Amino acid sequence: MSGGNGPVTRDPGLQPERTRLAWRRTTLSGTVVVVLAARAAVSGTGSGVVVGAGVVCCVSWAVFLAVAHRRILALARGGVPGALAPRYAAAVVLCVAGMVGGGVGLVVRG
Repeated sequence: MSGGNGPVTRDPGLQPERTRLAWRRTTLSGTVVVVLAARAAVSGTGSGVVVGAGVVCCVSWAVFLAVAHRRILALARGGVPGALAPRYAAAVVLCVAGMVGGGVGLVVRG
């Protein structure tokens, strides 16, 4: 979109801020899953499958939290943030799959 004097430039600070907030929201939702998983695992009806699913959720969340914190710090430095490295992107995908899989395991077996 262009105005009368030329192309409209975007504020370079907005996109990193939205991305940082998205990382925080995703970390918060993962925390909720882990808290519910821990609650189900320590309840009186916790079978081996439920405890295993809770452990998968907790480990996945811890790795995701480390990657998210690293990315949030990179975004906070200012300037143009670099792309997320493929190994970190793969770790995020595996962690989210682990949290979802563990949560589903808790719901199905719990």
